[in-house]
Amino acid sequence: MTTPAKDIFELFSRALFEGVKPMLIKRDHLVRHPDRCTHNAICIPVCPTGAWLSTPPFKFDSSRCIETCRLCLDACPSQAIFAVFLRGEKILEPTKKE
Repeated sequence: MTTPAKDIFELFSRALFEGVKPMLIKRDHLVRHPDRCTHNAICIPVCPTGAWLSTPPFKFDSSRCIETCRLCLDACPSQAIFAVFLRGEKILEPTKKE
């Protein structure tokens, strides 16, 4: 037998979230901005999977990247690495500064 408080909570929870679909945003891939990159190549040794290739122009293998990892983004001194995100099927790219 359930307590009245539990019944109220379940009723409130169902009413609150009924018909709500979570908005899932996930990182799709990383992009190196060629004008900002200073070629210090700090992204290469900090990457645990070797997703950054060690020869210029330092291309990126997205199949080797761990989605939750931010080591290269945080290590880049010139902030030349950007994440591109997906919300459903829509690509969310960073806005370009002029």
